[in-house]
Amino acid sequence: MLKVAVPNKGALSEAAAAMLVEAGYRQRRNSKDLVTVDAENDVEFFYLRPRDIAIYVGEGTLDAGITGRDLLLDSGAKADESMTLGFAASTFRFAAAEGELSAVEQLAGKRIATSYPGIVRPYLSSLGIESEVVRLDGAVETSIRLGVADAIADVVETGTTLRQAGLAVFGEPILQSEGVLITRSGAPEPTGFSVFQRRLQSVLVARTYVMMDYDIRLEDVERAVELTPGIESPTVSPLHREGWAAVRAMVPRAATQRVMDDLYAVGARGILVTDILSCRI
Repeated sequence: MLKVAVPNKGALSEAAAAMLVEAGYRQRRNSKDLVTVDAENDVEFFYLRPRDIAIYVGEGTLDAGITGRDLLLDSGAKADESMTLGFAASTFRFAAAEGELSAVEQLAGKRIATSYPGIVRPYLSSLGIESEVVRLDGAVETSIRLGVADAIADVVETGTTLRQAGLAVFGEPILQSEGVLITRSGAPEPTGFSVFQRRLQSVLVARTYVMMDYDIRLEDVERAVELTPGIESPTVSPLHREGWAAVRAMVPRAATQRVMDDLYAVGARGILVTDILSCRI
């Protein structure tokens, strides 16, 4: 049975659970449950602190896990990213009191508070900058006001919390993070993992594309399919109405309205858009 670690709380937990349900897996009904066995799909899910997941996977205790790229790198665990999952996107950056620092080079000799020393220390070392990294478990934004640090390094999503604390980001982003699926470094692929990964990939495709159907005159088919090439090729079928064809193709969700406008302009009619629940490519 494939053993998979899932975040037990926070934004990562909610997004991971939603994706797993869409992929056809059973998930816990009670937030206090620590383990859920999906016997039908031969997978056992373990709900753990997001920070601990990479450790369990890296040690080989569990076969795979869902966590954040930032947490994976900070852990130093012997685990690798197998695929990105398209949720919990965030940027890891330096910040300081408004107007105090404007370049990463100015961090030399400064104190930097962070909950991610495993990311910050190697990053500064790669730039040849020597600083004191102060590890805090949370609320690093207050460390400057309390005199513990001169700057911070933390995950930034909207920047609202930083602005409320009178801080401003500076320098280039340290890391772009998001939810990722991880496995143990150098280990053989666990039994059942390829099916698990393929199911998650099908959810990503379904979230990225919609199915578009429309009717078009035969003489305009070529122009229309240039707008809707699909993944491999669109399906074109003759209609009972002479001189017309029905076309079906997958279209990027973000471009749906623009493509509909362009199709209408070349003569397409009866344009329909439907969601894709799952997809194998």
